[in-house]
Amino acid sequence: MRYLNLLAGPGSAGDFADVIVPAWGWPMLISVITLALLIDLFVFHRQAHVIEIREAALESAGWIGLGLAFSGVIWWMFADQGKGTAAALEYLSAYLIEKSLSVDNVFVWAVIFAHFGVPIEYQHRTLFWGIFGALVLRFVFIVAGVAVIERFEGLLLVFGAFLIYTGIKLLRADDKPMDPSQMAALRLFRRLVPSTTEFDGQKMFTRRSGKLLATPLLAVLVVVEATDVIFAVDSVPAVLAISRARFIVFASNAFAILGLRALYFLLADMQTRFYYLKHSISAILVFVGVKMTLSLWLHVPTAVALGFIALVLVLGVVASLRRTAVDGAADGAP
Repeated sequence: MRYLNLLAGPGSAGDFADVIVPAWGWPMLISVITLALLIDLFVFHRQAHVIEIREAALESAGWIGLGLAFSGVIWWMFADQGKGTAAALEYLSAYLIEKSLSVDNVFVWAVIFAHFGVPIEYQHRTLFWGIFGALVLRFVFIVAGVAVIERFEGLLLVFGAFLIYTGIKLLRADDKPMDPSQMAALRLFRRLVPSTTEFDGQKMFTRRSGKLLATPLLAVLVVVEATDVIFAVDSVPAVLAISRARFIVFASNAFAILGLRALYFLLADMQTRFYYLKHSISAILVFVGVKMTLSLWLHVPTAVALGFIALVLVLGVVASLRRTAVDGAADGAP
């Protein structure tokens, strides 16, 4: 059987699942992702509509279920190589890291849509193309990141230190919302692309007096993609601390990102209810940064990393919900 060795991505010093991706592996993964996107776009969201909480909750559960179920596919793919369990654990750990770090995207999207005044019924289609672009960008970042680490292993120290710094900076940062109008990408877009301030349904382009103009939705898409690049700078190195197999890293990123649209409609207005989630994300970034920094001399078992990440996330969510309940009770007190 022929193998796609270029995209397989070997492990490092035996510390990671050193898997060989079969020739059908990448086509299968791309097909599953494409099919999921097409079903979401042309079956569940063919018509623009306001997504209610119940629908968003059901879709979030479905996407998370799909992401978790794919760990079984990972195990099955590499079981005959004796790497099934190790590969599945790496996938689950990377999935949890990417999912937790991506929650910040949800709250940033809320700010972006509010800034541009995008009607709720048009937001899903815009995020669809935003997710599509994010998948392409993540694939490029992941392939390049693994290649750089394999060639210059000493950069693990730099990436690890950067993640530790980012985690500490996140904990100390204030909660002042971002201002999309100050982003260089948006300023450049407005300078180069003829645009209108009026929406035309879900269209990215429209004609006014015979002239083709970009609608505000295209500007929103540009800002969404620009913010994803910023988040990828943190999340991709963090996931590479867990696995060096390109297939596993991209699959975990893809399935975590695919469910973000539904998560956005579920959590966009609940930022204040997850007060301690920022602390959890900070702790995860510092942990994976330390793990990456020490990986040249010490290997932290993937099962231990997975347990720590899951525990920190659960503690952050539980603590946040308890604080919300206490604050609510205090506000209702006579």
